[in-house]
Amino acid sequence: MSTPTAEFCQPLDHGIFVIDTGFVRPRFDAAYLVVENGRAAYIDTGPNNAVPRLLAALNVAGLERSAVDYVIPTHVHLDHAGGAGLLMSELPNARMLVHPRGARHMIDPTALMEGVRAVYGVEVANRDYGELVPVPEERVTTTSDGMVVMLGGRPLQFMDTPGHAKHHHCIWDEASRGWFTGDTFGIAYPELHTPNGPYVVPATAPVQFDQVALHESIKRLLAQRPAQMYLTHFGAVANPEQLSVQFLSQVDAMVAAARSLALVPDRHEQLKRAFADIYIAELRRSGSSQPESFLRDILATDIELNAQGLGAWLNKH
Repeated sequence: MSTPTAEFCQPLDHGIFVIDTGFVRPRFDAAYLVVENGRAAYIDTGPNNAVPRLLAALNVAGLERSAVDYVIPTHVHLDHAGGAGLLMSELPNARMLVHPRGARHMIDPTALMEGVRAVYGVEVANRDYGELVPVPEERVTTTSDGMVVMLGGRPLQFMDTPGHAKHHHCIWDEASRGWFTGDTFGIAYPELHTPNGPYVVPATAPVQFDQVALHESIKRLLAQRPAQMYLTHFGAVANPEQLSVQFLSQVDAMVAAARSLALVPDRHEQLKRAFADIYIAELRRSGSSQPESFLRDILATDIELNAQGLGAWLNKH
């Protein structure tokens, strides 16, 4: 594999590097490299196309591939785990640590790939995700709620965090007092930061959104009194307690809107309009003065996926 430049890999505090995977657009999709005493772990990977960047990040950190002990997807959606199998094939000593509900899809990704092709079509699926690489079963360890692994003497603790997906866990890093949250704590694109700080939008992609479970997961995350959250979309955000109020109020507003629109004939389009209005209103309350057209453009993919997710939720309720 060719080695790209490392402008996309930025060091944070506490031996953590944030890697822009290059998926979709700059500063959209992150992976993290955590380094302690010469040992390393990746948390989330992005898709296959991100793997050269992930490996180049080791050069930035001054490490060999043999120094990587763990590859840890927060969940098995492909913007978080699509490149995990290919990455594992380049890391001779790494084990994959994955939620028990997601392990089978990493060992045999056939169903994952078929699902993506069904939704996006073969051409788009192949372009964005490539051919998923299976991870040998003997290199996979499933996690459990409260489980702790040591990375060069540094504890990383897992918490089962359903709400976005049933196969989602978050990782607590005591050294930074931060959670690696995948999609559980939502999305905070740098382009949407406001004078009052980051703006967090919920991620309710189909098909496992659960309002009650998500509230409980956020409550459990906050019980650790974290200093920051490391989001896959995108980067570290501070003031988690304050952001959680914004986040959960939008979740509840989305559910209320979905219930009110449950029986309308053009439900999906109505959901998209309602969610866009919720997000833009919250951005305005937070001091954003960016043009509405820009806000809608940045959030378009999330509006679409969130509407699909709440539509699936309505079908179950």
